[in-house]
Amino acid sequence: MKNCPDRDTALSLLKKYNHEPFHIQHALTVEGVMRWYAQELGYGEDADFWATVGLLHDVDFEQWPEEHCRKAPELLSEIGCSEEFVHAVCSHGYGLCSDVEPTHEMEKVLFAADELTGLIGAAALMRPSKSCQDMEVSSLKKKFKDKKFAAGCSRDVIKTGAERLGWTLEELMDKTLQAQRSCEESVAAQMAAL
Repeated sequence: MKNCPDRDTALSLLKKYNHEPFHIQHALTVEGVMRWYAQELGYGEDADFWATVGLLHDVDFEQWPEEHCRKAPELLSEIGCSEEFVHAVCSHGYGLCSDVEPTHEMEKVLFAADELTGLIGAAALMRPSKSCQDMEVSSLKKKFKDKKFAAGCSRDVIKTGAERLGWTLEELMDKTLQAQRSCEESVAAQMAAL
């Protein structure tokens, strides 16, 4: 069982440094997606750790975008996060804003799924349902190929992420879509309560 701060403490830290609803929603989504992946990939006993890393992966991004992943260790130390936790958070920016390489399977999942959740979220907003519940991998692939759509979501990071996991792009999309479906309702409820 990996050591991580309890959720209330982690959420307080997130809200201390993040005020934009978009950033909070992204954090909650990645938290839910990481929890699903932990269960799916056989790391159920570490699901809280995976989820909390997901919740806090962008803790420094809103206020310090230029120092993303470099400011995070200082902020995470406020709530006594372990070195392993800090490494996991910083590794999702590997090759972009961090030289901390994702080595553990959880870090590789975070690296791969982080950008993809943004693409899925943007694609969901374009649907009549405004949801990813009825989204197919085929329509997600079309959005992925359209470079103008959700241009801020790096296709290269998503492709590299799939490769690091030894998965096809389609596998990564299918799994992340299932993961996002699993938490969509609870994220919406939490956002409504903010």
